[in-house]
Amino acid sequence: MTPSLEVTGLTFAYPDGHTALRAVDLRIEPGERVALLGPNGAGKTTLVLHLNGVLTAGAGGVVVGGLPVAREHLREIRRRVGIVFQDPDDQLFMPSVAEDVAFGPANFGVTGQALAARVDAALAAVDMAAHRDRSPLHLSGGQRRRVALATVLACEPEILVLDEPSSHLDPVARRELADLLLTLDRTMLMVTHDLPYALQLCPRSVVLDHGEVVADGPTAELLADADLLRRHRLELPWGFDVALAVRQSGVT
Repeated sequence: MTPSLEVTGLTFAYPDGHTALRAVDLRIEPGERVALLGPNGAGKTTLVLHLNGVLTAGAGGVVVGGLPVAREHLREIRRRVGIVFQDPDDQLFMPSVAEDVAFGPANFGVTGQALAARVDAALAAVDMAAHRDRSPLHLSGGQRRRVALATVLACEPEILVLDEPSSHLDPVARRELADLLLTLDRTMLMVTHDLPYALQLCPRSVVLDHGEVVADGPTAELLADADLLRRHRLELPWGFDVALAVRQSGVT
């Protein structure tokens, strides 16, 4: 089976000489949900920006659904890799919710009834159809996060990349978003510092530090490794019991 994402030997240095990624290898199969964990400055954002061609590797490469991330394929790559930013306001800028959701697929050439169907389906998927004519400015933070997700789903991406999806959400909105994400039939890469959220949503996690993959395995096992977390400046909430959370939720 062709992997949804294959990163091979990816190395990248910024113009100032700082090496942000060092021979990163990562393979994600269709339908997998994977958390990308690591301290600030580990290279997580740099890696994500290679997935849709915003940054170009110094060595190695990225293949999305069998298609190399290269200049001649960028339009299709950017449809296949849907990135939901940490701040919804970075991707909501149209007068109404429906217009925001229509913007992406329209730019990929979808028109008429097909475009209307994409908008309807994406809003239904995030339970925001009743708000289609409202301004995103008048929505709650959790609702804006859902609309931002709908703008990406409307493009029918192969891979959904979520940048800190739980940040700035109250507990109810956080839980509702998790419930929603678990219903989506998409390959998912979630960049997060929220370790319990990673445990809840992603059976597998990858830890990146100093631009290198330092751990890759079942999320529950990685989060139960106190020495691993300490070495890479990752921290669970005070009193959080990984084994208890696994038993209560049934995650593996």
